[in-house]
Amino acid sequence: MKIAVIGTGYVGLSTGVCLAEIGHTVTCIDIDQKKIQHLQKGIPPFYEPGIGEMIMNNVNKTKLFFSSSHRDGVAGADIVIIAVGTPQREDGSCNLTFLEQAAIDSAPYLEKESIFVIKSTVPIGTNETIQKLIESRFQKKVQIVSNPEFLRQGSAIFDTMHPDRIVIGSENKDASEKIAEMYRPLNAPILITSIRSAEMIKYASNAFLATKISYINYIANLCEQVGADVEDVAQGMGTDKRISPAFLQAGIGYGGSCFPKDVKALLAISKENGINPGLLQETVAMNEHQQTILVSKALQRFQTLKEKRFALLGLSFKPETDDMREAPSIPMAKQLVELGAEVIAYDPKAVHNAKKILGSTIKYADSIDEAFLHADAIFIVTEWGEITNMDIGNLLKTAKSPIVFDGRNCFDEKKIKACDSIEYYSIGKPVLFINPPKN
Repeated sequence: MKIAVIGTGYVGLSTGVCLAEIGHTVTCIDIDQKKIQHLQKGIPPFYEPGIGEMIMNNVNKTKLFFSSSHRDGVAGADIVIIAVGTPQREDGSCNLTFLEQAAIDSAPYLEKESIFVIKSTVPIGTNETIQKLIESRFQKKVQIVSNPEFLRQGSAIFDTMHPDRIVIGSENKDASEKIAEMYRPLNAPILITSIRSAEMIKYASNAFLATKISYINYIANLCEQVGADVEDVAQGMGTDKRISPAFLQAGIGYGGSCFPKDVKALLAISKENGINPGLLQETVAMNEHQQTILVSKALQRFQTLKEKRFALLGLSFKPETDDMREAPSIPMAKQLVELGAEVIAYDPKAVHNAKKILGSTIKYADSIDEAFLHADAIFIVTEWGEITNMDIGNLLKTAKSPIVFDGRNCFDEKKIKACDSIEYYSIGKPVLFINPPKN
């Protein structure tokens, strides 16, 4: 099929590249000409394992094209996929400006009754509104399909090529079958629903996973008070097939472009429709509390953080991405600085984006070793493999104090106990003291 994909963010670019990989001819469209020029050279606008190589492979096979022209991309397309951002407004609701503009920009260049696919996460009823907007400019009937994405940053290519399910929401049988046929080479389960059900599935899924994370963090905090180990508790819970172990890893909360935005959007939708959003409110509150819990632990340990030097290991909201959106490192770093501490941070990929947000309020290290140097304590924020696999005992010898606040429970007791001297504070587990210093 000939497919146009509007938007080259995580969702749009991953979708376009993977559709080309399975045999379609795809043109990815973005109004940012500099971004398009980079993509034509195989340079993606974000860090995502494997995507650069896949771009060049399909560009060389003339299966994948990039353009800043809606005319060139949309003309003759069988399917037009819109995958632009729907950022959060201050009240938590979705800003649909980019989505509406993408529809307006592409409608005049349709050459046949194409099928429009909305992959952007949108409030219930938005697909129908966009359909009317397109038809008012195209002056012909178009079919619209809600096709929410479920990819994870850091594994976007794998998730796109190996989806748990593909949700197709449409009121037209032919349109549903056409989109199902587009995805057929992936051999994934396909669920066909109404448009509004598909829109709700995306919000319901992400809000549930966010709630699951907040729940295990609540349990973790309770475990610390009663002397239980949250990892044992999570394992006991996760072996129940009704629960599963996924998203039961206690830590310092969720971040990124999806969970925070989608939970707050569903909150706004609930309020608009007179539904008590109490559960989701608690999910958000718990997450905000969890993002600064390591700072609270440090305050309890040191009493004052003034003139202390702290190393932050990891800045991105999760490993294998350079995305800093809603990352726990942001409120953590800001709070440490406000309390008079000096912060030096290390991240293998996200420093450039971190500087846009945190600027010069903190310092940035080029290596884990440099971050550890003369540190009063170490904060483990993002579980990059480079961080979880480090020889923590050896590195702590360069720190001022062998004190670790692990926000991701990266190390097991055997690894910690192998250290000569360490104070180890984790999430939902007893504090480990191995010959702690007297200060």
